[in-house]
Formats: sequence, structure tokens, C-alpha cells
Amino acid sequence: MLYNIFLAIYVLGTVVGLWFVFKKAGVAPWKAVVPVYNIVVWVRLCGKSWRWYIYMLVPAVNVFCFLLLVQETARVFRRYSFWEQLLAALVPFGYLPWLGLSGKTAYVDPKVERPSKVSEGRDWLDAIVFALIAAVIIRGFVFELYQIPSSSMEKSMLVGDRLMVSKMAYGPRVIMTPLSLPLMHNTVPLIGCKSYLKWPQLPYHRFPGYTKVKRYDAVVFNFPAGDTILTGFADGKYTYYQAIADLGREAVWSGNATVDFGYGPLPVGHPEVRPLDKRENYIKRCIGLPGETLEIRDHVVYIDGKAIETPAEAQTTYAVAFDPIQTRPQVPLDELGVSYEDIAGGLQTAEHVGGVNYMVLPLTVPMARRLEQRYDVLGVKAVDSPTDPMLYPNAEGTPQSVDNYGPVHIPAKGEVLKLTLRNLPMYRRVIEAYEGNSIEVKDSVIYINGQATSEYTVRQNYYWMMGDNRHHSQDSRYWGYVPEDHIAGKAKVILWSWDKDHKKMRWGRLFKGKF
Repeated sequence: MLYNIFLAIYVLGTVVGLWFVFKKAGVAPWKAVVPVYNIVVWVRLCGKSWRWYIYMLVPAVNVFCFLLLVQETARVFRRYSFWEQLLAALVPFGYLPWLGLSGKTAYVDPKVERPSKVSEGRDWLDAIVFALIAAVIIRGFVFELYQIPSSSMEKSMLVGDRLMVSKMAYGPRVIMTPLSLPLMHNTVPLIGCKSYLKWPQLPYHRFPGYTKVKRYDAVVFNFPAGDTILTGFADGKYTYYQAIADLGREAVWSGNATVDFGYGPLPVGHPEVRPLDKRENYIKRCIGLPGETLEIRDHVVYIDGKAIETPAEAQTTYAVAFDPIQTRPQVPLDELGVSYEDIAGGLQTAEHVGGVNYMVLPLTVPMARRLEQRYDVLGVKAVDSPTDPMLYPNAEGTPQSVDNYGPVHIPAKGEVLKLTLRNLPMYRRVIEAYEGNSIEVKDSVIYINGQATSEYTVRQNYYWMMGDNRHHSQDSRYWGYVPEDHIAGKAKVILWSWDKDHKKMRWGRLFKGKF
């Protein structure tokens, strides 16, 4: 409610300001309240060309143009000081009414008298500050660029793809950590220190978007298990909660713990709590929606008991037997587009049985079929994933695998969950971490915020996200639900794609908008 009031003040303050600005400039003030026409009059008032009408129609560009028009309005009233120009860009809803009502200002037609020029240094300063303000607004509320860092979405999205992520699609979130360096997520490049202050924190609010999260959408969100990170694994590849399960809370918080993945001990580092909007950005595909029940049986996802379509470019693991005499495995795999990272991983997991070299590789179904048809491939066999104790909710007595998982119910806003000791591990993080309650279990009775209860009313929607590289993706199967307040935007189009293996552009992927 508070943010909607602010938005109303921003819009109404700007319109009211234009009313008085137009009146002082000798223009009929009613023109300030006519949508579109008020922009036409405003552009003329500032002495700008017809091209500005077109600029104002282009998303993101119109943000720059709006802020520039406010600054140009200050100039045609002969207000040149740096601080006034800064206020004009930051708070136009307050500056424009002052400009129109002040007895110290007077409009000068730029066609009659050109605005005075400022020094070159001042001109650069104005440009830099203005660009930062506009870029922060666009990045926070319109769109942001996102680079695919890992193979968890292959082959739908490839490492090196640079995506445009729409913040408008699901509605832009208000910035929750306001005191942070512009255009930096959570760390300062090269230095590695935090780019933000944790205080103050603003409450979550999302303005209306033009669509809702749908099944199969490629969604960017803040990593749910990234509320507490380990400084030794800030990328989230080994989470704080995995470390607690493996090493114990006392060892992790000592700051001296190490973990060994088979190639020597690695320092875990110190735990560090991050604000919601400063957690790592992840991109996955939305598979389950609020209120649905999801289950995975033999690789196939079922929603409310019905099988759904698997994304066409989804990958699973195959064991590929190459004829050791006829070929080198790297050659056909490179031709198929298997990444060097996956080839290296396959070589490490290769097994030699009866002189035959078996490589374990992530492949799409068409890739596996093409390999089967090669003269130098002896066989291709799908590999089932083993039981994994780290799958969500990491509770005892729930052995599952990424290919056979669930059933799990996805909470919806307003839904009343019936709580039992059996299903509490599945919903505990929703109730505690995401919705800010305390839970205790005493004598087999569940207490929420000190009150004995057997039910809980959910406050927001939740989603189930999975990577298309089904056997090589850290997703909801490992850390559970994605809350609505963690969702940042929707992947819209690939603007750039660089193949790091072959050091070249993937021209065929540019402007691809279907994933």
C-alpha cells in the first residue's frame, strides 16, 4: 500500500508540476493532463526535435528521455546548478511543482535565447550522474542483462548466453536494499567486498506486471537457499544448509571447517547472511505452480497425477560405449555440441569393461539417437540417478532420487496447510524462513509462534523450478520451493552468445526468444 501511494504521488506530482510549468510558460495548463499530448507539448516547450516523440515510445529509452526532459525543463527556466539538476532527475514529482510555483523562476523560450553552456567538466559530471540514475531505474524496474554461468539449463540455454530479463513481465519489485553501489549485485568486482549495507531494509512490494508465472517459463530468481552463504562457496555450489547437514552447525560456525569432494580439503569459510534481493541470481524453468501436486516417476514429471511434456532440449545422463579402435570420443561429441566441460567430466567418469570405453554424459534425446547411429559407437544407454540424501527436505526416512521424487504439494497464497509431524519438514522452511514465523515441536505437538496448531495459512505463492539439464542441476529438488518474493524476472531474448570452447560467436542464437 505504501509503495502504491508513493507511485501515485510520483505520477500526480509530475502532472501537477507540468500544469504550473505550462501555465508559467504561457501554455494552456489543461494540456498537462492529456496523456500523450502533454508529452508533445512538453517536448516543444523544451525546444527539442520531433525525434523525441519516437524516443518516448521506446521502452527503457523513454526512461532516459523523461529524466532528460525534466532536466531540460530546469534549463529553460535558467536553473543550472548541479544540485537542482540532480533534484530534477531524482524527485521530478517535487521539483516540477516548485519550478512552476516559485516566484524566482521565469520561462525563456529556447528558440529565442539558447540556454547557457556549462563547463566541459560539469557537462561530464551531469552526464555520468544522469546515466547512473537512469541505469539504476531501468535495471531495477524495466530489464536486466543476465549471463548463463553453468550448464544447468542446457541445451535450452548455453553457457555464454547473455539474456535480457524482463522485470516488467511479472511486475517489478521495489528495491529492498537501497544503500548499495549502483549496477553491482552483491560484491564489488576485483575487490570482492560487499557492495551494499544491510540496513535499512525496505519491505517487499511488487507492482503489477503484464503476465503471471506460467509453466515452462524461464524464470530468474534469488537463490532461496542463499539467505545464508559460505564465504568459501559464495557461488552456492555448496550451500550453508548442506554444510550444516554434513559437518554440523558448530563446525560450520567455527569458520575453520573444510570439506573434501575427492580432490583435497577445501575451506568452507564463514557463514554470511544476505538480504533477499542480494542473494545470487539463478535461472530455471518453472515446472510446478501454486496449489499443484508434483511427482517425478522415471524421469517424467506428473502434475496432479497427469504427465506433462518434457522440454524438447532437456538433457539426462547416458552411458555411451565408444569403439576404442575406431574413434576418439572428443571428435563426435564436439560435432554434437557437447561442451568441453561435459566431455572432461565424461572422461573422468569413464569405465573400461572388456576393452570398451563407457563415458557418462548429459545428452538430449536427439543427441543420444544420433550417437546410436554412428559406426564407431557400440551402444547408448540411459542412466538412472541414484538415491540422494541431499534432496529436499533432507529429512530422515525420505530416500529419493532426481528421477523419482515426491509427491510434493506446492503451497498457494491463502491456502490452509494441514500440518503433521510427517509433512512438517516439507513446509518448515516456508513457515520459518520465507514467512518469518517460529516453529517448535513439543510432545508431538506443533507450535507456531508459541501457539499449538495443526494448520497454517500461506501468505504468498510458491513455485517449483527445475533445470533442463535434469541430472546436473541444483534446483527445487535440492532446496525446495521458490517464494514469489524471490522472483526477479522472465528471460525474454538472447542478445549475445559466446562459445568459450571454440572462442567464437554463436550467431544462430542471437535474438532467440523461445527457450
